[in-house]
Formats: sequence, C-alpha cells, structure tokens
Amino acid sequence: MSGSGKLQGNIVDIHERRIFHGELTFENGKITELLKLGDEAPGETYLLPGFIDAHIHIESSMLTPFEFAKKALTHGTIATISDPHEIANVCGMEGVRFMMENAQGAGLRFCFGAPSCVPATTFETAGAEITATDIEWLLSQKEFLYLSEMMNYPGVLFKDPMVMEKIAIAHRFGKPVDGHAPGLQGEQAIQYIEAGISTDHECFTLDEALHKVNNGMKILIREGSAARNFDALHPLLQSHPSMVMFCSDDKHPDELMTGHINKIVARAVALGYDLFDVLRCASINPISHYKIPAGCLRIGDPADFIIVENLKEFDVVATYVDGFCLSENGQSKLSDKNQTPINHFMPYEIQTKDLELYGQAGKFRVIDAIDGQLVTKCSIHDTKGGVLSSDIGSDILKLVVVNRYKQSKPAVAFIRNIGIKSGAFASTVAHDSHNIIAVGVHDDAIAKAVNALMESQGGLCVINEGNADVLPLPVAGLMSLDPCEVVAKDYERLDAQVKQMGCKLRAPFMTLSFMALLVIPEMKLSDLGLFDGSSFKFIPLQPE
Repeated sequence: MSGSGKLQGNIVDIHERRIFHGELTFENGKITELLKLGDEAPGETYLLPGFIDAHIHIESSMLTPFEFAKKALTHGTIATISDPHEIANVCGMEGVRFMMENAQGAGLRFCFGAPSCVPATTFETAGAEITATDIEWLLSQKEFLYLSEMMNYPGVLFKDPMVMEKIAIAHRFGKPVDGHAPGLQGEQAIQYIEAGISTDHECFTLDEALHKVNNGMKILIREGSAARNFDALHPLLQSHPSMVMFCSDDKHPDELMTGHINKIVARAVALGYDLFDVLRCASINPISHYKIPAGCLRIGDPADFIIVENLKEFDVVATYVDGFCLSENGQSKLSDKNQTPINHFMPYEIQTKDLELYGQAGKFRVIDAIDGQLVTKCSIHDTKGGVLSSDIGSDILKLVVVNRYKQSKPAVAFIRNIGIKSGAFASTVAHDSHNIIAVGVHDDAIAKAVNALMESQGGLCVINEGNADVLPLPVAGLMSLDPCEVVAKDYERLDAQVKQMGCKLRAPFMTLSFMALLVIPEMKLSDLGLFDGSSFKFIPLQPE
C-alpha cells in the first residue's frame, strides 16, 4: 500500500540543475508527473529529494531504529546507510536481527550493512562474532546493501585470508565495501583501495582525502557528535562533488533533536558552495553508490521527497516516503511500537582495590584526548612515587575498561584533557566491544560508577558528589526504548553534570566511548590493556 496525491511548490531538479514552480503528482507511491507551471516563485516552499546519512551507527543515538526514524524523518532524512556492528559486537546475529525487525514499519529506509569486523580486533573481549558465513547470508538479503566498514586495514594490507574472504563475498554479490582507514596514505592507501574498498569516512585532513579520492575512493564528510571533519574536508564539495557524501557516523540524541543531514547541507550552502552540488552529495550520490531503492524526484521514482521552507536553513516542513507523509511541521506521524529489549551482560561487583596501580618511579604513558576527533595522541609524564594515580592539577585522570561479558580484572591507564575536577563518569557505549569504560578523579568514584552500570546492566552514569545518576540503556547496553525527546533530556542532564564537574569537551560521553576503539590511532585502552593503534600491539603503561 502506497500513497497518492498532488502538491505544488518550487521543484528542485538536481539532475537538470534547475528550479521551477510546478506540480508534483504521485500515485501508488510513484511519481507520475512533474508539471512546470512557471519560473521559481518567491515565497513558495521547495520540493526536493530527501536527505541520506551515508554512514551511521543507529545505536550511537541511544535510540532503537524505530525511535530514531521518528525524529530523523522530521529533519528530512529518508534513508540511512546503517552499520549495525555496535549491537553485533554485543549480541551477534541476534542483535542484527533485532535492528532489522525493529526498523520494520518505520517508514525511513534503513539500508543495513553486513558488519565486517565483529569483533573489531583480537585485542579485546567482545560479546559475539560475525563469521564469513554470517556475512554471506546477510548480503543475500535485500535489506543489506553493502559490506560495512572494513576497520581491519592491516588485515587488508597483509591479505589476511578471513578479511579477504569477506571482501570477496561482497564483490560476488555486487555490493560495495565501505572503508575505515584513518590516516592511511601513500602506497598502503592505494593497496587498500585496490582491494575493492570504495569509501572512507575517517579522513581528518584534506591532503588525506584528496590522496584517496584521486585514487578512486569516495569520501564521506563526517559531522557527528564526536568526530567533526566538515571544516577540514568541505573544499571537496567544489573540487570533487561527484565523489562526496555526507554522514554523521555517530549522533547523540540531544543533537538529533535539533537536526541531522539538513544541518550539514545548510552549512555547505552558507559557505557558498553550489546548491546542486551540495544536494547531490546529500541525496543522489549515496542513492547511486549503494543502489538505495529511494527516489530522486523524477517521473517513475518512488515518491520520496521533502518540503522545506527555503534553500538556506533547510528547515523541513514535511517528509514523504512512498507517497506517505511521515512527518509534518516537526512532528512524526508514526504510531508507537512495542519493543522488547535484548542484552548480553554478566554483572559482578568490582572493588576499589581492583583499580590500584603500582609501578616504578619514572615515566608513564598518557592518552591525550582531542576534542572533536577520534584519533588521540600519546604523551609521557613523570610518576610521583610508586603509586600511579590521578593528578587533577595536571588533568591526568585514571581511565578504566571493565569486561562486561565475564568477570575479569579491570584494565587501567591514564588520560588527559577530560578536565573533571571531581567524581567520575562511565558508559557501556565503548566502541567497539562495548565493555564498561570509566574515567574519574579517584578510585572510589570510578568503582561506584562501574558498579552502578553493572547493576543496571547497561547505560551511562555520572558520580557527582557521591551520588549516582544513571541513564539506563536496556537494549544491549546501547539503546533505550524511550523516544528521542525523553532520552535527549536524560542525556542532557548527565552531560551537564559532567561539564559542571569541569569537563570542557563538547560531547564528553561520546569522546569517552571512543577511548576503547583500538582501530583508531594513536593510543587506546581495551579490557586487555593499553594498545598502540599505530603499531597494532599492546604496550606497557611505563616505557621500558
């Protein structure tokens, strides 16, 4: 069943690079006529193709796919290229099936990828594994349009048999392979691309992006809640508009309340880039690359389109998919959905003494967090005696990762640039294995934060003046069952507390969640120890 109707307005024809006042007719979910009534009419609304997020982990919004859709549709997003590897790392194929089933009836076109790297590495403890056999089954399903980000770029470069088998499966199905190779350049980047990997969303310098795009790779300009690369990469919109797409990668609920891809489009247009080039990057390029079954506002296409007030702010009046109006004036038209959570968690209690560190007088390594980036730096600092502990004056705090799947000794290291002067905060959103990650000024507060999440079996937690404030995430420790408005309000409360404790990061919880992501250099912490993401090996806390 699909929608039918007629609408008038200024029609934005991206293919022909023209705008005209016209009438759009659609029947049974298909566009049947585009009638030109005259030139562009001042004061009229604009009809244009809907926006597409070309790479996102829905789980990072802390919303289920259905609840994500209810909010994203109000911002003109009609489709997402969704990698479910977050929940796959926790619950395996059961988690992937949860995402598929939960997305049904949401209207928004969720185009899923088969997770290529679950677990992301062998240097951490994940909750599940996605095998090559699993990938073959997933890519045989119409909902799965691509092999999701191949984070194991060393495996590609060294032609690891399992890695190459997964890529070969995608090629056999004629489906693209997404990349993930931050900082990779030169002959290694060319080798990575020549393995048949077609995109990268991890470029953080223009030189890196230009090197990759000039060797045939499409670049996704990412503007998420933690990683923000638009300012570095936007010149590609002029030099290579056919090779660019927009994505958020990870989007927290508070920011999803205010906008999505429409905000990136507005920023690009405000900088003076060609309107049609920008809109192409936001819609036609991902539709073409991933073969998304979505419409581009042409006769015969699915009746997928949005209505905006103007071509500056791109505030969305209404969003249509298959001819049905799914949101209007900022309000979703989707009904509520019964949702049953799944999880994989073995709770146990840790003690303060489990977090104590003793070492030799001398040097120790510290992870340097960078606001707005997933990459980190490594610095060396002096110990003060034989006990290694947080140094608030130097903004060096203890960082802890605790296995959520089996009882194990916590991994402990140090991090700088978090900034809190009291308490602790923790999360079970800790890419990619989603063990518990916590940071704090003293061991008592860290242990209390970890144990609060053990008790809730997933969520975010702040320990402020000794009190624990928890945002429960019952779906795999990653997602709430509540709507975006509720989750955003709870998240904003915790975020404000962390900033009141002294944190200067734009998105403290998002930044913290990436401090366990080993495939992003330079130094990270897994539940098994301190890890050098450049050499891809464990390193001691104290240099030898």
